Amino acid sequence: MLQELRIRNFAIIEEVALDFGPGLFVLTGETGAGKSIIVDAIELLLGGRADSNVIRSGEETASVEGDFVLENDALAEVRPILEREGLWDGETLLTLGREVRREGRNIARVNGRTVNLAILRDVGQILVDVHGQSEHLSLLRIREHLRLLDRFAGVEEKRGKFSGMAEELQRVRGELERIRAGEREAARHADMLQYQIGEIDAARIQPGEETALLEERTRLANAEQLAQLADQAIAALDSEGEENRPASDLLGEAARSLAALSKIDLSLNSARESGQALLDQAAELARDLRAYRESIEFNPRRLEQVEERVELLRNLKRKYGDTLEAVARHAEQARTELEGITHADQRRAELEAQEKILLTNLGVLGAELSRARRSAADELARGIETELTDLKMAGAKFSVDQTWREDPEGAFVGERRVAFDSTGLDGIEFLVAPNPGEGLKPLVKVASGGETSRLMLAMKSVLARADRTPTLIFDEIDQGIGGRVGMTVGRKLWRLTPRHQVLCVTHLPQLAAYGDQHLHVEKTVQGKRTLTRVHKLEGRERVSELAAMLGTLSETTRESAEEILNLVEEDKRNSPSRK
Repeated sequence: MLQELRIRNFAIIEEVALDFGPGLFVLTGETGAGKSIIVDAIELLLGGRADSNVIRSGEETASVEGDFVLENDALAEVRPILEREGLWDGETLLTLGREVRREGRNIARVNGRTVNLAILRDVGQILVDVHGQSEHLSLLRIREHLRLLDRFAGVEEKRGKFSGMAEELQRVRGELERIRAGEREAARHADMLQYQIGEIDAARIQPGEETALLEERTRLANAEQLAQLADQAIAALDSEGEENRPASDLLGEAARSLAALSKIDLSLNSARESGQALLDQAAELARDLRAYRESIEFNPRRLEQVEERVELLRNLKRKYGDTLEAVARHAEQARTELEGITHADQRRAELEAQEKILLTNLGVLGAELSRARRSAADELARGIETELTDLKMAGAKFSVDQTWREDPEGAFVGERRVAFDSTGLDGIEFLVAPNPGEGLKPLVKVASGGETSRLMLAMKSVLARADRTPTLIFDEIDQGIGGRVGMTVGRKLWRLTPRHQVLCVTHLPQLAAYGDQHLHVEKTVQGKRTLTRVHKLEGRERVSELAAMLGTLSETTRESAEEILNLVEEDKRNSPSRK
């Protein structure tokens, strides 16, 4: 609910701070004193249209701030918005702000942080309804009609189940659409995948193959040079030459000499062993070189085969991956994807069957919802018409227009295909005929002013348990009604207060007497400037204000005002809503 309202440099208001609490607050005062200006300021705070003309003459900015205490349903609705926007601070006190500047710029704030105007409006419409000459009226938002009817009918749980089922159908249809849209492309893609898999499989890649091929290609390409060098090494080690003796002969002589020396000088035993080791190693190296030389082949055909294989592997890497391992992974991924495409027909059949089941279930649940709404709509209409009679609108009619629309893609209801959204099958709109003999018309097109306000009050009285808006504001709801009806209106407004905080601008003392708090708005002139002041009335001051509202201030009107207050107090004590 609204806890405090601060208005600065708005129209003829220089600065006003108003404290509120639970109950019914009435604002009274002379015409033009600024009562409706306060309501206008609240509408601006809630995201209404900003105009630099509202700025007080001689000032550069106008501002409105409101502190709201978040409780129960309001907290549950507002908190997700604040969390989504990073504005939730864990506190149940919420501050909304709006500033209008002379150059045309205006700023919206939530908890002191600048926000998009849409966010302020989203939060504002949860917290406050302004009833009167205002576009900020929840009952004039057609989608709100369905929400209110469902709360009145107590079918929100069933509606939530329907919404979840509709969301599942949307997911199924989305997947179906992707499968159908991609069928032709999938066929082309499958051909490509099959070609890629066949090309890679045909290569029969072996682990480590590429390295071995490159080494073999090097040997084959350099066979002549390798043979020549091997022959030279073998000759140096172990072949007799015309001019030079082989290294093995020389090492043999050295080893024999060292053996003889070591027999004489034992200290040369280590040298003898080293000499013999060198001789053995040279012999082994010569044998290895001869074996290597025998393995060298001059095979141009094999070289051509190796070259072709290396080129094949290089082409595969260029197409499918930087390494042969990556090429193999690509083949496995292609197989998995091809399998998915191959089974698309099966998946499509499964989804089409699931779609049909969901459409059938939506039809059954939607029809149940529709029947519950129809029953609740009849009860709602009877209650509102009774309230309208109390408000001297006897003969006024109220109805709920509940329609289905055919849709070839809709839910199955018997032999019909009915359109639906996340709320169900029904299109819901409130209809009203304010005067006898008039046909029912959409509520959003009914005349404005006091007549509309009384319609709203009648609806609010019946829908009070369904409406979660914490604060209701009625601007001049008494327009065109007399004192007797004024007491009825006051009683109905006061009976809303167990569930709502109610603010009402009124000219009727009979209505004002029901206020739990009475605020008087007056216009004064100071230094050639017009100012609006607001102060709380109690005791004799309140009696005097009610007396003045009855006519010329006199003892008679004072007595009448006291009598009205006494009647109201007795009515409040005996009211079933407060027992």
